[in-house]
Amino acid sequence: MSERVYTQTFGAVAAMLERDGKFLLVKEQLGEGNPDTGKWSHPAGWLEVGELPIEGIIREVKEETGYDLTPTHLLGVYSNVRRDISGPKGTPHAIKVVFVGKISEQPTGALNDDVSENRWFTPEEINAMDIDVLRTRDIKKMIRDYLAGTRYSLAILTHTVQE
Repeated sequence: MSERVYTQTFGAVAAMLERDGKFLLVKEQLGEGNPDTGKWSHPAGWLEVGELPIEGIIREVKEETGYDLTPTHLLGVYSNVRRDISGPKGTPHAIKVVFVGKISEQPTGALNDDVSENRWFTPEEINAMDIDVLRTRDIKKMIRDYLAGTRYSLAILTHTVQE
């Protein structure tokens, strides 16, 4: 992976995965000195150049949870500015395309090195997490939106390649 410099917004994908009233979060293992190491997050990551968002979220969920994902809807598009970790490389500002969908009954793959574990949490447990435990506050908003029934058709995603 190339060095990340935050001079512009960047595209990311994420998933809110719910089963039996609980949401799947992953514990970040990003290396010593990274402010997000040890924090809980939803499965998420940067889109690779040329990658479709739906391909990106299938890849990210597999890498970070081991589960196979079948996206069914969009939860929304969220703008997350991370002023809490601004520095000489800039201020991270992700535009996240957030998916919901169905996952396999059991994990079918191993976790990537940047995730130490995953665990199911109730909405109340997540809502009680502060910024020292939960990577980003937008996850709480996403859970509220999910529980309110917010869903958008995958058909709103379009893709164009200029040759």
